[in-house]
Amino acid sequence: MSSYLKGILLAGGCLMAAPVHAEAIADAQPERDYLPPVITVTGTADGYALDDGSTATKTPTPLVDVPQTINFITEDQLEDQSVRQLNDALRYIPGVSLETGEGHRDEVFIRGQETTADFYIDGLRDDAQYYRSLYNIERVEVLKGANALIFGRGAGGGAINRVAKRAAPGVTFAKGEASGDTFGAFALLGDANLPMGESVALRLNATYEEFDNDRDVYEGRFVGISPTLTAMVGPQTTLVASYSYDDDRRVTDRGIPALGTGPLAGYDETFFGDPDFNRSQARTHIARLRLEHEFGPGLTANATVQYGDYDKIYANIVPSSTDGTTVLLGGYQDAQQRSNWIGQANLVWDTELGGGISSTLLVGIEAMRQESANQRSGISFLRAFDPDDPGQPLRPNETPLTETIFVPPFALGALTSSRESELTTLSVYAQEQLALGEHVELIAGLRWDRFDLETTDLLRAIPGNRVDEKLSPRLGVIVKPVPDLSLYASYATSFLPQAGDQFLILSPGDSGLEPEKFANYELGAKWAASNRLLLSAAVFRLERSNTKAPSPSDPTLTVLAGKSRVEGFEISAAGEIAPFWKANIGYTYLDGELLSTSAFGNAGQRLQQLPRHSISGWNRFDVSEQLGFGLGVIHQSEQFASFSNTVVLPAYWRVDAAAYYTVSERLTVQLNIENLLDEGYYASAHGDNNIQPGKPLGARLGVRFEL
Repeated sequence: MSSYLKGILLAGGCLMAAPVHAEAIADAQPERDYLPPVITVTGTADGYALDDGSTATKTPTPLVDVPQTINFITEDQLEDQSVRQLNDALRYIPGVSLETGEGHRDEVFIRGQETTADFYIDGLRDDAQYYRSLYNIERVEVLKGANALIFGRGAGGGAINRVAKRAAPGVTFAKGEASGDTFGAFALLGDANLPMGESVALRLNATYEEFDNDRDVYEGRFVGISPTLTAMVGPQTTLVASYSYDDDRRVTDRGIPALGTGPLAGYDETFFGDPDFNRSQARTHIARLRLEHEFGPGLTANATVQYGDYDKIYANIVPSSTDGTTVLLGGYQDAQQRSNWIGQANLVWDTELGGGISSTLLVGIEAMRQESANQRSGISFLRAFDPDDPGQPLRPNETPLTETIFVPPFALGALTSSRESELTTLSVYAQEQLALGEHVELIAGLRWDRFDLETTDLLRAIPGNRVDEKLSPRLGVIVKPVPDLSLYASYATSFLPQAGDQFLILSPGDSGLEPEKFANYELGAKWAASNRLLLSAAVFRLERSNTKAPSPSDPTLTVLAGKSRVEGFEISAAGEIAPFWKANIGYTYLDGELLSTSAFGNAGQRLQQLPRHSISGWNRFDVSEQLGFGLGVIHQSEQFASFSNTVVLPAYWRVDAAAYYTVSERLTVQLNIENLLDEGYYASAHGDNNIQPGKPLGARLGVRFEL
């Protein structure tokens, strides 16, 4: 227990570490916000008129009144940490574990539930498999717990939403950032906002980034450009158009294998692949058009259309096992194409009913059409091998374990799978938020989803199809002893069809199976200690059922008898603790297991990549008019790499630091140090034999400037 108390104290920093003149420093330093702008409401709700408010409700609801755990990282915190990729930002969200994503995609565990698809941008689904950059993002939100009412299918453990930057009429600025690190990586970013008259503005965000780290042969580069247009087309109507093009190319690094019950020691920098073959490339186009309108006091609407086009190919040689002397290798090449059309419309009516009762009613509709294709080719190792000749020392895919891995000759083979899918969804939802006087609020909602999936195994000419219609409720009660304190209880559900979260193939056996179910029960409290500081705590239970399992009477048959459960506790503080101290600090306790034998494993096994304890904290201390410091800590207790419960990723502490020097109002220099204590650790895994070592001690020097 003492080590966790020590970690929490380190995450929070030391309030009395240095004598400071708080008011003078607050006035001199550039303003930094570690909290979204609206956490409470006093008086009227002016300022919400053309904004659908919190992502968690799609209505103008202050954070303190949302009956759900929400973690967030603001643009200022991202800048202070010098973070540009989503997966790096999520390391500072307690209760979220990172999967390696096989070296080519974002993949996370939220409350013990694995996902490659529960990613959103401005509340709309962005579910393809790729790495997401943050150059055009002003805030990252992690909404925890199942909640299909807002997000639809999936999101069993929660959802990750990115709030995109928008053009602002009447404001002119041009700013940029340049940075480089000790491994040779560097990044250039630009952000310019240009008014085009009184009611129209254009904003352009762009970046070029090159990747590098301590791992052998790892490299890559990212190019992104994102123009947005905001037009006030009438006194109560706003049109927002945006487009982003991202091009990511990098070495596909699958990490290191395990030996016995832990990661293979002594090979943290060794690349277990082929530098020329292990490559990935992802091109992404996302275009969005949003219309916002205020009909009158309290009645607003918004409608959004989004088109996404995703094209990715990756190839890898991958370690499959080692005995400490030799390594067995495998490999393949995989290509994916996807297009998404999404339309969503919401009507929000905020009204006083009399007698101290007020109502916020949400009614919405969402439709989506998705077309996907996937092709995979295996590889063949070419070394001759006679299994009856004991004199042959190595199998075709076997190579000596050395500091530099020699990959035996291989050739890319014919297609082993080729699949197409068409997904059509239609959703209608309604939600009522009822305030009964000043001290009690109720929230209740229901969503109906129709989920129509058709797939084809092109090599075998095997079709698959299934239609599901599901109702997903949400219930919550909020008690407010004082305006800035909320005590809440909530219940919400979600579902996931048996085709998995990418919906690439539906086997004939799965076509007859009902979707998996998720149910989240949560008790929590939120206190706005000031209008710039939010404290939160919650206990929860997340139940998953209808998981595929072998039939007890006939193991060759599949039944929906699998169940699992995660229980936990979270506490966090975000915002301004003192005028000179900004922080985002959290702790999460998680305990989860398989309640019954399923396709994942046997009853009683602990869920994969579920650390019992996780701590994260980032602090910024401004100690003079020009000088500031940053201090961060990440801790995860030991966790199993997979459901096998065989390989353990050891517990670790990582300490990060930063220093900021404000040269002038338009120029800031900063130094970021990652892994200050040079801790050796393993940050993520994909099964037992693809384990990613964490980066050693490294530094990044950067400048931020405004023209």
